[in-house]
Amino acid sequence: MADTETHLIEGLRQRSPKAQQETLELYGRNVWAQVVRIVSCTEDAEEVYQDVFVKAFNNIDRYDGEKSSFKTWLLRIAYNESVSFLRYSKTKTISLDDYGNDTDNISEEEVERIIGRPDNESIQTLRSAIHQLTPEEQTLITMFYYDNLSINEISFVTESNPSTIGSKLSRTRKKLCTIIKKLQS
Repeated sequence: MADTETHLIEGLRQRSPKAQQETLELYGRNVWAQVVRIVSCTEDAEEVYQDVFVKAFNNIDRYDGEKSSFKTWLLRIAYNESVSFLRYSKTKTISLDDYGNDTDNISEEEVERIIGRPDNESIQTLRSAIHQLTPEEQTLITMFYYDNLSINEISFVTESNPSTIGSKLSRTRKKLCTIIKKLQS
């Protein structure tokens, strides 16, 4: 852990307002990006964002630098708070069952072709498709593609096994591909 991060965490443990402000300045953008990708309504995202930092500041003694970086720990809290919020809200998502077995027929090559490197025209379609995924699926896709987190880092954030994350990510990518194909037809 870097000296700056160690100093910051020590300040948070002492409930220093200056350390809290520094945390917001250093990590606020990352946390906001994580929250707003999962909770698309700005007002709701603002509420969740505040809850993330309140929870982090109140539970700073639970942070273990041996298990993760401070940023990853904050993203875990953001993930949990965002998904919890969506579970209790009435958000329309599409179940994999809505598409039958269509996703079984999609190869990894087709997934890469459709969502691997979208051009400017297909980015809006991709965003529309992502919003039709469940909160957990949205989070997997955004952490992998937007935040460039590894499967191991995603496993830590979601408290899951890396092989489970790999399988879920593969299924979600195929589902996303199927949704995009339906949107384009």
